[in-house]
Amino acid sequence: MISRFHKTDNQNITLLFFAFLVGLAVGVFGAVFRIIINYIDNFRLGLFSNASTSDFTSWLWPILFAIVGVSVSLFLVKRYAPESSGSGVQEIEGALDGIRPVRWKRVIPVKFIASLFSLGSGLLLGREGPTIQIGGNIGKMIKDIFKQSDEENNPLVSAGAAAGLASAFNAPFSGIIFVIEEMHGHFKFNFYSLAAIMIGSGTADFVVRALTSSRAVIQMTVFPQVNLYYLWLFIVLGLVFSLVGIIYNKLIFVALNFFENIEKTPIIVIGALVGLILAITGIFYPDMIGSGYGTISKALNNSFGLSFLLVLFFVRLFLSIFSYGIGVPGGIFAPMLTLGVILGMLYGNIMQIFFPDIIVSSSVFAVAGMAAIFASTVRAPLTGLVLAIEMTSNFELILPLIITTVTASAVTTLMGNKPIYTSLLRHTLEKENKK
Repeated sequence: MISRFHKTDNQNITLLFFAFLVGLAVGVFGAVFRIIINYIDNFRLGLFSNASTSDFTSWLWPILFAIVGVSVSLFLVKRYAPESSGSGVQEIEGALDGIRPVRWKRVIPVKFIASLFSLGSGLLLGREGPTIQIGGNIGKMIKDIFKQSDEENNPLVSAGAAAGLASAFNAPFSGIIFVIEEMHGHFKFNFYSLAAIMIGSGTADFVVRALTSSRAVIQMTVFPQVNLYYLWLFIVLGLVFSLVGIIYNKLIFVALNFFENIEKTPIIVIGALVGLILAITGIFYPDMIGSGYGTISKALNNSFGLSFLLVLFFVRLFLSIFSYGIGVPGGIFAPMLTLGVILGMLYGNIMQIFFPDIIVSSSVFAVAGMAAIFASTVRAPLTGLVLAIEMTSNFELILPLIITTVTASAVTTLMGNKPIYTSLLRHTLEKENKK
């Protein structure tokens, strides 16, 4: 009896050690990925800014850059690892349930390389989807390399997913909460599995901060506590985002179905059309393409007027849906958070006109918008709240963010909106069954 307990304890300690290895590996992958993406983004911005409206020949290189990026990414996914398309979060959830394969030997290199091309091209996609899926696959890789039992699949893949989110946003707590809340139906919860995702997430965050930067991802004013007399404005904001969540989720599947219907179209044709749209948009309005971190900074600095914020929101909404529907690798977190900031700033600026005495800054609503759009689309209000706080360091805004996220997620649920990743997993399974 005693020897059996010792064996169990040794297995659990071993699990925690492997979770540390997973976090270490995901942190290195995440840091390298971020460094390369930042370099490509800066190169693209310089290339696009050199295009002159008076000299159309200067448009050639930006257009070719975008076309090559989209085409190569799409080719790699379709040819070598179709499951690496999109964010990949739904693939990890399916893997935790044992209904989706984890072919890490293919997915890790394809997801990594293809994501560099897709994100670098200017598509409105985020780095968190690739790092989450790569992280989950690294968890499976560690399990296979060290020949652990199949029981270790769930905790190590979960630890990798948490580490992936942490490494994308410098948000270790968000990585932990994301697995517990969003993946709660797939994650096998016990003390040691929880400890594993905490170790994986924390280790990955440490490595990324050591290799890149320890700053918050979004640099902005850190606000004091919000005036209690205008907390009702956050309820209204939550109602607005509950509608946005429904629209966003429905449009995702409209885009997916559209591109699935034209699957037989040559990759170069799709790449040329998409690249052309990206390049022309990026040349004239660079804030309307890309993952959106630069756009967020400008919006928070009040660089945009009300009318442009409105146009920016709808254009980025359309292009982010369009970008995801193509089928290349890339996450939806960053583009969604950008939309949340834009609409939050728009809402805040309008409310400031009507209530100038009680609203100190519109940026408060931008932070709430980040949390709200995540809550209404993913239906994970706690993750949205923690993610917004960790990314901006605005810990004093917990109360208004709770109000906004609960309102957004509750109302959108009552209106029949399904969690986006659950719906994406179902869509993937239905597509596989048709083949």
